[in-house]
Amino acid sequence: MKATIWHNPRCSKSRETLAILQGTPGVEVEIIDYLKHPPSRARLADLYARAGISPRDGLRWGEDPAKALPRDAGDAMILDAMVANPILIERPLVETGKGVRLSRPPEKVREIL
Repeated sequence: MKATIWHNPRCSKSRETLAILQGTPGVEVEIIDYLKHPPSRARLADLYARAGISPRDGLRWGEDPAKALPRDAGDAMILDAMVANPILIERPLVETGKGVRLSRPPEKVREIL
């Protein structure tokens, strides 16, 4: 099984999720450092839709660029902000043939393995 993780190596939750993936027999892991190689707006929207969450659920509200967003910002505005400032993307997002999960907590990734 192939698993793609949208990863930030400085994030402990992302590292824990990666360790789960790498420790699961039969899982081939593709690691994408999303800060260096961010997903497109369309790809990000697709990942959230497949995970069953809204862009608002995947936004890191504590980051400085997010503080400039109105609290009632819609999905389009949030996605635009995430594409402009990938640090706003909550991590890690993991995609397999069984679905997509925002792996917070890291054990949530097991749902799609």
